[in-house]
Formats: sequence, structure tokens, C-alpha cells
Amino acid sequence: MDDSQSKPSFFERIISRISGDAPDSAEDVVSLLRQAHEQQVFDSETLQHLEKMLDFSELEVRDAMITRSRMDVIKAGESMERIIAYIIETAHSRFPVIGEDKDNVLGILHAKDLLKYALNPEQFNLQSILRPPVFVPESKPLNTLLREFREQRNHMAVVVDEYGGISGLVTLEDIIEQIIGDIEDEFDDDESADNIFPVSAERFRINAVTEIEDINEYFGTAYSSEEADTIGGLVIQEIGHLPVRGEKVVIGSLQFTVARADNRRLHTLMATRVKE
Repeated sequence: MDDSQSKPSFFERIISRISGDAPDSAEDVVSLLRQAHEQQVFDSETLQHLEKMLDFSELEVRDAMITRSRMDVIKAGESMERIIAYIIETAHSRFPVIGEDKDNVLGILHAKDLLKYALNPEQFNLQSILRPPVFVPESKPLNTLLREFREQRNHMAVVVDEYGGISGLVTLEDIIEQIIGDIEDEFDDDESADNIFPVSAERFRINAVTEIEDINEYFGTAYSSEEADTIGGLVIQEIGHLPVRGEKVVIGSLQFTVARADNRRLHTLMATRVKE
């Protein structure tokens, strides 16, 4: 007898489980998916995505949010010129606008709403173009928030803690990344692109992984590469900890400002020459 004809296939076993003895838990489902992967029904990447989808139902907003210290915000009193420069530097499309501090979120600015003032900057009124902020608790299930984002066509929510203070920010992209992994767009660092980009005659955007030798050659500096191989490593060494966006340090003839960083590494630095 041919064993292949007598033994049910994997999908036949799945049908049997579902129609008769259905899986009792998410762990049982994961076990079935891993069996399918072992039998080469799908590859490792597909298995990873399926497992993430199962895990997603148990996640809360606090698992995906951008923490308060990493929020890129705009202060209500900023001029249009400074706001545009900040938008270019951070490359975001939406920003919380705050009053005195991050606990006072006045609204959400969509970068595209500034276009109406492009030809008439003297008429700029930030308050008039702010969208109402959406506040959600840290404990809100992510799948519920995703459904609300879709229904309300919203892309950003401000996260509050149990005491009503601002604890972070969550975007539609943050939620989707919990399912499919990191999403890179045209504004994310491209390791194949120029590591040193002149924003103006006096300001330069630098990829933090740029080797110190390249920095020395470009700027005529004499930084040592004995303790760190990259400019990001040198900045961390000088500051003494993994810095957050906005922290500054002067090293030799250059001042470095952290333009983009997360809780694991530096991504982008802005550099200006120190005036003697």
C-alpha cells in the first residue's frame, strides 16, 4: 500500500482539526503553523508574519508607542520658517503641537496644511490649521485602535498614562510594523546614499554610521578612530550615553546635534562648524 494515500495530508489534518477538534488556544495554532513550515508549505518569513499576526491580538498601545522623550513636537509659538525647517529635518508628515510642555498638546499639524501659506507667509496662523488630537490610554488593545484608525481615517494618537499625563505617541505605521515588521520609506536612512549631505553652506546631515576616516577627509578634522570607528560611536563616547534627539556636543571644530535616534542606536546627526 502507498503510504502517501493512506496518511492524511497536512491540510487534511487542518480541516479535520477545524471541523472536529479545533485548536483550543493560540499556542495550538502556532504549533500547526510550525508543522506546516517544517513540511515546507511556506517559508520562514511567512511563518514569522503569521506568528506576528497571532501575537498582535494580545498587544496594547504601550507595546508600539513612541515614548514621550522621542516625540518630535512643534511649539505653538514657532515661526513658519522654523516649522518648515524642522519638518525637513525630521521628515515627518504629522506633528503634535504643544504649549508650555509635552503635557499640553494643542492639536496635530499636518505638514501639507502649510502649503496654503506658501505664497502668503504673512497670513500664517498655526492655530487655525491644527487638527483635534486623539487621546488613547496605554492599555488600549492595538487591534481596537487599528480598527478605529481605519474607521475614522486617522493616522496618529497621543498616548496618556493612568494619571492623564502624556506618555507617548502612536501612529498607524507603528501599529502596522507590529504585524509585518519595520517599514522603510524614502525618508529612512539609505546606507547606499551619500553619508554626508550638505543641507546648506553651514549645515550638514550625516549618517551616524559614517566612518571617522570619511569625516576627517570631508571636513579636514583629525578625529581618532582608536576608540570608535564611526561618527555615531564617537558622539556617544563624548556624550557618555546613548543620546536622544536634540542633544548637542562639540567635538573639535564641529558641533553635532542628534537629529534622529531610537532606544537602540543613532541614525542621523546634523553638523555645523564651530565659529572661532
